[in-house]
Amino acid sequence: MKDWHEKFEVKLKKHLVELTGDFTPNIRALQMADVVCTTPEKWDGISRNWKSRSYVQSVGLVIIDEIHLLGEERGPVLEVIVSRMRYISSQTDNPVRIVGLSTAIANAQDLVDWLGIEGVGMYNFRPSVRPVPLEVHIEGFPGKHYCPRMASMNKPTYSALVEHSAHKPALVFVSSRRQTRLTALDLIAFSTIEENPRQWLHMPQSELDSLLARIRDVNLKHVLPFGIGLHHAGLSNGDRQIVEELFGKVKIQVLVSTSTLAWGVNLPAHLVVIKGTEFFDAKTRTYVDFPVTDVLQMMGRAGRPQFDTMGIAVILVEESKKNFYQKFLYEPFPVESSLASFLHDHFNAEIVAGTITSKQDAVDYLTWTYYFRRLIRNPSYYGLEDSSADALNQFLSNTVDDTVRDLELASCIEIDGDSLYPLTLGKIASFYYLSYSTVSMFRDSIRTGLEIRDLLGVLTAATEYDGLPVRHNEDGINAQLAADLPWVDRRARMEDPHVKASLLLQAHFSALPLPISDYISDTKSVLDQSIRILQAMVDVAADNGWLGTTLNAMHLAEMVLQGLWFTDNTLLCLPFVTPSNLEWFQKLGVDSVPELFALPVTKLKSALQEIWSDAQITKFLRELGRIPQVDVKAHAPGSVLAPESELAIRVELSRANKQTSPFAYTPRFPKAKQEGWWLVAGFGDELVALRRVTFTSRTSVSLLATAPAAPGSYTYTVYLMSDSYLGVNQQYDVHVTVGGNTE
Repeated sequence: MKDWHEKFEVKLKKHLVELTGDFTPNIRALQMADVVCTTPEKWDGISRNWKSRSYVQSVGLVIIDEIHLLGEERGPVLEVIVSRMRYISSQTDNPVRIVGLSTAIANAQDLVDWLGIEGVGMYNFRPSVRPVPLEVHIEGFPGKHYCPRMASMNKPTYSALVEHSAHKPALVFVSSRRQTRLTALDLIAFSTIEENPRQWLHMPQSELDSLLARIRDVNLKHVLPFGIGLHHAGLSNGDRQIVEELFGKVKIQVLVSTSTLAWGVNLPAHLVVIKGTEFFDAKTRTYVDFPVTDVLQMMGRAGRPQFDTMGIAVILVEESKKNFYQKFLYEPFPVESSLASFLHDHFNAEIVAGTITSKQDAVDYLTWTYYFRRLIRNPSYYGLEDSSADALNQFLSNTVDDTVRDLELASCIEIDGDSLYPLTLGKIASFYYLSYSTVSMFRDSIRTGLEIRDLLGVLTAATEYDGLPVRHNEDGINAQLAADLPWVDRRARMEDPHVKASLLLQAHFSALPLPISDYISDTKSVLDQSIRILQAMVDVAADNGWLGTTLNAMHLAEMVLQGLWFTDNTLLCLPFVTPSNLEWFQKLGVDSVPELFALPVTKLKSALQEIWSDAQITKFLRELGRIPQVDVKAHAPGSVLAPESELAIRVELSRANKQTSPFAYTPRFPKAKQEGWWLVAGFGDELVALRRVTFTSRTSVSLLATAPAAPGSYTYTVYLMSDSYLGVNQQYDVHVTVGGNTE
């Protein structure tokens, strides 16, 4: 993004907006943007509601990198957004140009037809055509078991580095974070044996020492002095940036990385070593082959156009796969569609958006997809034996029937003859970008009277956590972690990704040190998914009128954002406050954040000097000032209401302290979170109204409900619930009078 900012913002004066999992701009920024740099998933979520979003309709150019990934796990999302953008263009008469960038493929014409490219516009080069010629070496290794085979590849990896890239940068790709560490340690051992341990380090010791002081990862700190870097998702952003900069400037010569680097960061090298072509798949709990596209992508990092006349790739594989790679690495390969396995969620989204309103619309929708093109060209691959027009139409109709029937069984849609109608659960799934199977599980699991522990179980049972990796031997680590946590079913399967998600969340609430570095990035992944799942849980409970369950789901969201248990002292969310100094605050008569607000700042500052430095006090007071102090006024209608008439409870919110940032203070949550609120109206144990609210200084909101049928005096309770903070929620009683029927 830094490079793009320089090109578009600085040089071309175009407004560039990033829309990714790490950063979500507000609607105003998207409306003003000239260029949006986004992930497929984010644009899929945004463009689902294209009819109400003018900035989606006005898109004139879509550039998709690595479009050959259509056949991989994220391929269905790519396929859907391209098909949708073409459909939007046909409905709005706003022409859209689509540019797809790909490796060499065998069936490029199918892509061309799908993208709507006419005349000149397809350029499909042979795999050998590249800016820098590539020399490829493939070596086979015997051995049935994965770990010993990986260990046997370390010496040949070292030999390849010495032979092919003695003085030039080299990338070593491995399958896991654990392998980055083991490979780097063996490379150090081999270079030490040859009495040249620092042959890959190209910076003075003083510079190295200053960098090591900033490095957080223990393993990275150990290998950097030998000119070797590590790169994987478990590193902090700071560590990763240091490694990328050092390797880019060739201050370290060797970088051992997981395959994700091949896709995410542009760091070419003279030599690429692919140490093994298998990885451990958490879903199947077996070792599976990398997609050929991944291997090609890793190979593509070999050769630096500005510096090299040739790049070298060394691929180390299991012996029986050597011939396969010798054949397919030099030939274009066909790209198939994987949309058929993911139709449910995309059909649901289009039904909710109103693009699909009938089964015939669903069939027509499929004709816009790449799946349809490949179904015609390669019918047997998709289970179609007869390729006649009648058989094709019947196949598509059956596919639609089966898919919408599953959605109906999940209570996401209603089928009335040929017509399809979205239901509340389907709308919730589409809005929060959740699987239809997740909201179906909500329907069966969320009920009245659920406690926070029950809701944690519902949260972690979501389909979105199916892919959370449980690596080799991690079941034992999970069992050890479970022994220190309160909400664990001792009969639970410790190799279950959903159990691991629950353990990581409980460790997050307990501020427990995690047993291995992989669990740090795993926790980030779990937390990242959790917010939208929890917001959907709130909506499901509220739609059913279950007040207690809804409020507890909101409490769980607060726990996730603050990294605290609901029963913890709320002062612990503030910097430098620990269980050991809570007693000191209690001596001041302070046992919660609201009580801290009531203390005069001068008195608090003077008292804090007993335990903290001036710098600590300044930070403490600054973050305390970010926590919202909200005054609430709830008004019932002034007149007597008629039975079963509309009841409007007016709620006025004003912030006593100035909002210094739109983002909540959530130091234990890995991403910035905008501050938000729920306003809830309850009548007894029934939820009768809910509104989402965001405001800077003040706002006024009406909660709408229906007055009771019988005359009398009634009490409603209004709750102001934070979606980010523990301890700042408020509740107020509102009294309503219903008179006799005036008719």
